[in-house]
Amino acid sequence: MHAINAGDTAWVLASGALVLLMTPALALFYGGMVRAKSALNMMMMSFAAIGVTSIIWVLYGYSFAFGKSHGGIIGGFDHLGLGGTLDQVVGPEGHQIPTLAFVMFQMTFAIITVALLSGAIADRAKFSSWILFVAVWVTLVYLPVAHWVFASQNGEGGWIVDHLHALDFAGGLVVEINSGAAALALAIVLGKRDGFKRDPMRPHNMPLVLLGAGMLWFGWFGFNAGSALSAGSLAATAMINTQIAT
Repeated sequence: MHAINAGDTAWVLASGALVLLMTPALALFYGGMVRAKSALNMMMMSFAAIGVTSIIWVLYGYSFAFGKSHGGIIGGFDHLGLGGTLDQVVGPEGHQIPTLAFVMFQMTFAIITVALLSGAIADRAKFSSWILFVAVWVTLVYLPVAHWVFASQNGEGGWIVDHLHALDFAGGLVVEINSGAAALALAIVLGKRDGFKRDPMRPHNMPLVLLGAGMLWFGWFGFNAGSALSAGSLAATAMINTQIAT
């Protein structure tokens, strides 16, 4: 029987909920910045990212991101359908949490990362195309990068973390740089909006933008402090740094 640390588990579960809240917050943030006619489509792209990414994560996403490494490039098939995760734990002795808590926490990272990209294609993509893009991008881009950076397995994990010994504490590479580079590529490929610099494109609801920003700020404490995977001094340090940096 594995000894589970109740305090650490509670914090990771709460942090997963906080990070998940960031995607509806992003929907408000992006939805308020576009014109009224685009608001619903903009917001639904974030909510669709939650559904599509969650399904992928359960079916094969977690397995490819955190399964046994193949050359440091991608995980294996050992956790398809979350197989081999029930009643298992992760973490160092004394700070172990259920594997499913970690699965959920990392799922929310994948969700917010792909949802961030929707801001780069405002007014310029069909909703059906977005759904397909989410599935393809998460599979071909997010999962390998997450494995490279997060899947440390005593020298047999991702090539960036185990061979370059890089530290990505809370997703600076996997989430921020990854989504930023992809968003730039999307914007270049799709080009400017129709009527850009000709038609007025003022944000239709700035209070929504501020509400979304405030909710993102709130969720970011779970994003950063939750990445400690424990309710100790490291989490406290990450939390205070998050506030002061903001």
